[in-house]
Amino acid sequence: MIPVLRRYAGLLAAGLLALVVLGPLAVFAPATSALALGALAAVAAGLAQVRAATLKARCDKLSGEVDLLSRRLLKAETAAVPPRPEAGDAALRAEVEELTVELGLLSGIVRDLTTVVSTQDSEIASLKARPEPRPEPVRAQAAPDPERLPLPTPIPPAAPIEPRLAAQPIVQDTPPEPPPAPRPIPPRPVPRAPAPWAESEAEIIRAFEADALEIHLQPVVTLPQRKVTAYEALARLRVEGRLIEPEAFLPALERYGRTTELDRRMLQRAAIVARHLARRGSETMLTYGLSPLSLFEPGLLRELARTVTEDPALSGLAIALPQASWHGLDGGQRGLLLPLRGRIGFSLDRADDLRFDVAQLAGLGVGQVKVPAEMLLRPGSDRRRLSDIAIEDLAPALARAGIRLVATGVTDEADVPDLIDLDVPYAQGAAFAAPRPVRAEVLSAPPPEAPTPPPPAEPEPERRPFRSVLRRAV
Repeated sequence: MIPVLRRYAGLLAAGLLALVVLGPLAVFAPATSALALGALAAVAAGLAQVRAATLKARCDKLSGEVDLLSRRLLKAETAAVPPRPEAGDAALRAEVEELTVELGLLSGIVRDLTTVVSTQDSEIASLKARPEPRPEPVRAQAAPDPERLPLPTPIPPAAPIEPRLAAQPIVQDTPPEPPPAPRPIPPRPVPRAPAPWAESEAEIIRAFEADALEIHLQPVVTLPQRKVTAYEALARLRVEGRLIEPEAFLPALERYGRTTELDRRMLQRAAIVARHLARRGSETMLTYGLSPLSLFEPGLLRELARTVTEDPALSGLAIALPQASWHGLDGGQRGLLLPLRGRIGFSLDRADDLRFDVAQLAGLGVGQVKVPAEMLLRPGSDRRRLSDIAIEDLAPALARAGIRLVATGVTDEADVPDLIDLDVPYAQGAAFAAPRPVRAEVLSAPPPEAPTPPPPAEPEPERRPFRSVLRRAV
């Protein structure tokens, strides 16, 4: 308030002075006071006009400076930002996207190589730091006991006696040292008994080359109704008449670099099953868990993208990746998964902890999260594996983002009521149904017929100019 009074102090003083002077004057001389009031109004109007003209000039000057600054800024931005390619150049955009994917894949391979080299360096350093075994001290041989020495062999008279042997003294006063105690032999390590499914790698590779791969399905049911809503495709390999699970044959296939071929064969069989379910009008989803190494094989994901583009019946198929793979996606892998989003489903399985970033998973297009029932029911005391929210609120939090929670590995019927109390909507395990093989007639079904092209239109009569008609007539 005080700064405002200071700013308009002159005007207030002039107004008070005019009020004091013109008030009595208006009583005794009304005409004179009217003239004085008009003169004051004219002076005030002139001052206001001068001030308005001054402010207008300042505003014009400021607007000119702002215009100049905006032009300079626009010129600087135009010079700094390189010209973008036209939106219509689709070929250039495709090449740029392909180069981006290849660079992302190369960066992932280099990262893996760096990890392997650092591991080998640490192992070599630990081997170098290992202390060398000390050489055992050589014990001095004890002097022979003269009483235990063998009798000398008689020398024939023709052989001369060497003076060195004759002059060698025999010391009898020195007591003999006791012989060294024998060193105990360390026990050899007993080799472990082989597991019942420990087939040799040669047998596993031979069975894989012979296409002894089978696909089994395990249902996912709702709780508490136990209605089948989805299936999970599981790989089984028949070796020498025995079915073995992935834990037995996957290490051998990874060592020989055949995991991508395994995923390719399983995806072909899963596509056949998905088409069969679509023909029956079923809305159940079929999930298959990809190997993490298949993310570094761009040909497999591109082939899958072409397949789902050509066949809309595969919309019920979903691919699953481990939680560690979803966390470690780079730009190239995201570019390979982007064409699949919206055409098939994505799932997260083999969870290591319950710390899910719901917004990130929803942004990647993940529609299902599989968590072991043991982790939900008995999470333990490791806070690094626990979620920031309560376990009973985990399923509703995922459901709000359009992600459904599935409890896997349910083998005990007594765990089902506890899962229902935690509001887990879906479950999977031997307590509901064991994996069963797909019937041979389903896998041997013929591929879907390609749509018949429309019949060619009748050729239109050729139009000839009138001159050629006249020439033929002549």
